[in-house]
Amino acid sequence: MYQALYRKYRSQTFGEMVGQEVVATTLKQAIEQEKISHAYLFSGPRGTGKTSAAKIFAKAMNCPHQVGGEPCNDCYICKAITEGSLEDVIEIDAASNNGVDEIRDIRDKSTYAPSLARYKVYIIDEVHMLSTGAFNALLKTLEEPTENVVFILATTELHKIPATILSRVQRFEFKSIKIGDITRHLATILKQEEIGFDDQAISMIARRAEGGMRDALSILDQALSLSADHDLTLEVAEEITGSIGLKALDAYMESIREEDAPTALQHLQTIFDNGKSMIRFTTDVLYYLRDLLIVQTGGENPHTSTVFADNLQMGQERIFTMIETVTRALTDIKTSPQPKIYAEMMTIRLAEDKHQEVKQGQEAIPDNLREQLQALQAQVQSLQQQLASLGKQPLEVKPVSRKPQANKKYRPDTNKVHAILQEAMENPSLARENLTRLQNAWGEIIESLSGADKALLVGSQPVAANEHHAILAFESAFNAEQTMKRENLDAMFGNILSKAAGFSPHILAIAHEDWLAIRAEFSAKAKGQKEATPAVEEEPLVPEAFQFLADAVTIVED
Repeated sequence: MYQALYRKYRSQTFGEMVGQEVVATTLKQAIEQEKISHAYLFSGPRGTGKTSAAKIFAKAMNCPHQVGGEPCNDCYICKAITEGSLEDVIEIDAASNNGVDEIRDIRDKSTYAPSLARYKVYIIDEVHMLSTGAFNALLKTLEEPTENVVFILATTELHKIPATILSRVQRFEFKSIKIGDITRHLATILKQEEIGFDDQAISMIARRAEGGMRDALSILDQALSLSADHDLTLEVAEEITGSIGLKALDAYMESIREEDAPTALQHLQTIFDNGKSMIRFTTDVLYYLRDLLIVQTGGENPHTSTVFADNLQMGQERIFTMIETVTRALTDIKTSPQPKIYAEMMTIRLAEDKHQEVKQGQEAIPDNLREQLQALQAQVQSLQQQLASLGKQPLEVKPVSRKPQANKKYRPDTNKVHAILQEAMENPSLARENLTRLQNAWGEIIESLSGADKALLVGSQPVAANEHHAILAFESAFNAEQTMKRENLDAMFGNILSKAAGFSPHILAIAHEDWLAIRAEFSAKAKGQKEATPAVEEEPLVPEAFQFLADAVTIVED
């Protein structure tokens, strides 16, 4: 029976782990120094080696012949753990065993001593899926650990783990694997399998895997099933990954460079007719522009075509501007029911004449520039003479009182805030659902950001949201203002939330005190509108033109 590549080439030692050198070194040292804790938490993106590391760690701590913290993989215990048949190492999927009873059963059985191995090891995968009651039951076990029992918890969503659990475990964060590391590992596997390959093909697969080695091996497996004569070609990799062909991207970007919008639109139509996703196309354009910048700054050139070399002639400032344009368009393309229209708009913007502003500036120069310069020179000479005459006269200095100018305070867009509050008042269940989705994804958003972007959003909290905007309340008005100025942060926020929660709102940053004031103002206004019942003016029984007969008229009800 055929064995999938990700199972066949699963890491069996710490040295075979790819892209997690820090974690591997730390765990090996713990084995060598016999400083094994009772509980560990492995967190990180999918396919980065968390479960593999847990099994290697279980083998190393129980292997009677381990050397340098590495298991021998030849003894009975190592082979039994690899096959999953050793009763002292128990793997549990929390997605299907997330109840209180299952965790209580683990707690009861963990009190028994291991039968063959030195340590009894419980590997709980996707631990964030446990229920609240199950977490409480697990907490009791972690508070009073049994000797020679080790818990290894693995999760892809660290923010869902209760703080009480986090404080009782040793945490190891697995990072996304670099594209270069994935590419080299795929090349090694293909050489072992004696399969020919195109360097650009495995580079494309590595990029499509988005930091996960398991995803990369699964994509490679699919590509090999489509390949003929045991040879992995670039065309097969493009077909499997849904990526846009490098030749098509070269031609598209060449038209953009030459500011030929009609030809660029024709290339876009060809790509669309071939069934390619506009989201994937826009992402590939971003990577293409990124490659241009990297090569221009002295980085490695992954492209071999002459067209790419010609496209390198574009200036960096123009490439930066194009990246900003594509990033903004990507958000619209992801959320629009007609993504091709936004891709066409993006194409036209990219192909705009880069010299347009310069030409406009040249057209604004008047023909009589020399005459105006001479007039200005005469005015300057006149002013110089007046200053010279003033210098001979005693100068009387009068004290000038300067009033300190009040610092301008950042003000949010109250109209958008009122619109969100109005929607919440009209449809409170939808408003609660949007806010809940945002709050559930908040931890993932923070973990996905870095640097100044992460520092800004850590000091905020989501307070309201609709399909278009998410209101984030900041303790500092300055931080709210800086957040609104970061267009890239808004784009990343929308992209992350689109994957995590299924909608992609823009950030609406607001100081916490402003949020409270605007909400109170809106609430008072809404309450006043409800209480105020407009008086309905009754029409007179006698028309105004016949008011002089009002005393003589008798009203009879029919």
